[in-house]
Amino acid sequence: MKAWYLVYCKPKSEIRAQQNLQMQSIETYLPMYLEAKKQRSGKKTVSNVPLFPNYLFIYFDPKVTSVSRIHSTRGVSQIVGCKEVMTAIDPSLITAIKVQVAKMMNQPIELEEQLPQKGDKIKVNHGAFSEIEGVFEETSGEKRCFVLLKLLGSMKRVEVPLEAIDKLSA
Repeated sequence: MKAWYLVYCKPKSEIRAQQNLQMQSIETYLPMYLEAKKQRSGKKTVSNVPLFPNYLFIYFDPKVTSVSRIHSTRGVSQIVGCKEVMTAIDPSLITAIKVQVAKMMNQPIELEEQLPQKGDKIKVNHGAFSEIEGVFEETSGEKRCFVLLKLLGSMKRVEVPLEAIDKLSA
C-alpha cells in the first residue's frame, strides 16, 4: 500500500535525490522556504533552501517499488526507519507541513484531497446507501470506487461514486 516515507539524503543532495526519484516515477515532497543570506558585494541574496536539510519525503508502495532501488538512487543515503518493518508517516503530517510551508511562502494553499486507503472506514453521504457505514476497498476508475457495506446481515461489495463517500476518522 502506498504511503509516505522519510528519506535521509547525502549532504546537500536533496534536490538531486528528488530529481532522480521523480525520474523513476516516485512522488516526492521537498519542503522549501526562502532564506535571506548575508550581503555579498553589497547585495542581499534570497534563495530557496530545504526546510529539513538532508531529508526528503517520498510516496511509494514498498511492495511495488524495491527499497534497494531507492537506496541506490543518486543523492539518497537511506530510508529512515527501514529495518524489518518500514515506518510510514501519517499523511496528515505531510498535509500540515504543506499548509505551514504555503503560509511561510505566502502562497495559496492547494492540497489534493486524500483518497481513502484500503481498509479505511467510510460513510456513504448520499444516494441509495445514504448514512450506511462501510469499508473502503479500492478505486474503480477516476470517479467511482468499491466499498464493502453491511447489507441484509452480510458484507456486500458495492460500487459507488467517490464523491458519495466520506472517510471516517479512526
